[in-house]
Amino acid sequence: MNFDPALLGTYGPQLLIGLGWTAWICLVSIIAGAVWGLALALLRRRWRAASRLVSAYVSVFRGTPLLIQLFVLYYGGPGLGLTLDAVTTGLIGLTLYGGAYFSEIFRAGFTAVPKGQEEAARSLGLSRWLTFRLVQLPQLLVAVIPPMTNQSIILLKESAVLSVITVPELTFQTTRMVAETFTVIEPYLSLALLYWVAATLVSRVGQYAEAALTTHLRQ
Repeated sequence: MNFDPALLGTYGPQLLIGLGWTAWICLVSIIAGAVWGLALALLRRRWRAASRLVSAYVSVFRGTPLLIQLFVLYYGGPGLGLTLDAVTTGLIGLTLYGGAYFSEIFRAGFTAVPKGQEEAARSLGLSRWLTFRLVQLPQLLVAVIPPMTNQSIILLKESAVLSVITVPELTFQTTRMVAETFTVIEPYLSLALLYWVAATLVSRVGQYAEAALTTHLRQ
């Protein structure tokens, strides 16, 4: 089977459109998932009554495949009066799925901050919110940025399953290219390369953020 670069010229714009959708969906869902995960970690830490509910949520979303969760939300939702389009389903699905993992990352990050620092800040008259924002959060972020970067890359790759519910992201566009051209090498090599470039970019951003925050705390 010969490699035909002309196919990439023909379908390149289509693949770039898919890449744009992937980038947008992943960016929104990673940010929303991180915020949701932090909220869950705080609930678990501050309110004992909510701890079991959060633990159950994390267990379910970490213990079941993302594809199944998307099927339940997309195809099962109308039976419960919840009708969502494919893109909205993808955003919500990735956010809920990622939030479970981010929650555990933040929970572990809280344990990395010495308890004595929180007690010292409270003894100086700082409120719980100020203690969290000024003392705990900066140190927490340094501890969680590497695993959060890794989880973001995982979510980027997991987003490929959104093609199954017809989200027009990168894998969906590649599958269309395969169906229309009856080729395999060119489409899937391009797909692998684009995911690799995107994952490398996320990794570099995480490294930069970690270095910048570490430098800021040392000043």
